[in-house]
Amino acid sequence: MDAFIRAGLVGVTGYTGMELARLLASEQAKILPLAQVEVDFTADYFEYYAGWARIFEGEILQSDRPNESIFLFRKPIGVVVGICPWNFPLFVTARKVAPALLTGNSIIIKPSSVAPATVMAFAEIAAGITLPRGVLTIISGSGAHLGEELVRSKITGMVSLTGSVEAGQQVISGTAQNVAKVSLELGGKAPAIVCADANLDLAVKSIVASRVIFSGQVCNCCERVYVDSKIFDRFTELLVKTMKTVKYGDPMADPAPDMACQVSADQQQKIADLLARAKQEGAEVLCGGGVPETDSGYFFKPTVLGKCTQKMEVVQKEVFGPVLPVLSYSDFDEAVALANDCEYGLTSSIYTTNVNTAMWALRRLKFGETYVNRENFEAMQGFHAGWRKSGIGGADGKHGLMEYLQTHVAYVQY
Repeated sequence: MDAFIRAGLVGVTGYTGMELARLLASEQAKILPLAQVEVDFTADYFEYYAGWARIFEGEILQSDRPNESIFLFRKPIGVVVGICPWNFPLFVTARKVAPALLTGNSIIIKPSSVAPATVMAFAEIAAGITLPRGVLTIISGSGAHLGEELVRSKITGMVSLTGSVEAGQQVISGTAQNVAKVSLELGGKAPAIVCADANLDLAVKSIVASRVIFSGQVCNCCERVYVDSKIFDRFTELLVKTMKTVKYGDPMADPAPDMACQVSADQQQKIADLLARAKQEGAEVLCGGGVPETDSGYFFKPTVLGKCTQKMEVVQKEVFGPVLPVLSYSDFDEAVALANDCEYGLTSSIYTTNVNTAMWALRRLKFGETYVNRENFEAMQGFHAGWRKSGIGGADGKHGLMEYLQTHVAYVQY
């Protein structure tokens, strides 16, 4: 771990931070400032977890017997398989490598075949430091073939996946025979609740930022908004006005746009098809609403949808693109019920100036994370974990570290 910090993720093989950021931006159309944030955050993440080396502990438990001590040791699991997504490949690699190595495991990383280049640059950096041979292995290949073999291997003690619900279900099935541990971060359909007393400028700014970051291709993005009917028209007008100001374009441009294009033609088409079905169900396009006329990149216009109902596919299923349905509610009980009415449970948010309302919501919302009066973006010292079909286990902080440890209890009688 200390070697990664000394390397600073740069310099060992000739990469600079900006070169890594440009590589990251070029392989997935992430705007350059966000790519630079990912590179910097990755380095910070290794430094953060290095600080845990002398902190995590076992326990001494009290025994019922007078001449006995009970010790609880925390020990490494063994071989961990980390399967990474294409949207934050460098950071998620660190999210798996850092706690795995710190706790004494070896780890095999399989990057997404959609965006492997930056992770392979990380592999070059890792090859230039003093890690023992075989402790960290990075190998690229398809999930259907390589991923399946890694997951089903008898030597795999744990699989940590960041990906879709379908991929998570395949991992659970693949590890079942060997009863290997799984830690899964899967999809999300984050609701935002906007109360009548909310600071509307703050709410709109935060919700738009949470919707268009990396062109909407982030699991904890705001995906649907529930607004008190008393302020619905005013909020929607401001939301549409703000969404229309979102600039999209070349991710390498200076100054940078707010977002670039989707990662692939398939992803662009998936969003277009979902929007088409939403319109067939009665949704109204308030702004955006389709693919712009351009021959450079898989762009999709930042879109707000009105006249949506709770049962619509666009309200229930993850879009993973810059499309935002807006619905109204009449009372707060209804708002929480609508927010919870979804198979996902990763992140959520609420905008209110009443602390009692916020705390009451925190007791009722069925999500692993809730953001109050701020954009959807987690901290490395928190615990990023989903409920329901959004996952099993989690990452970050003390609790993320414990994912990579197993317990051994010893009863010592003397």
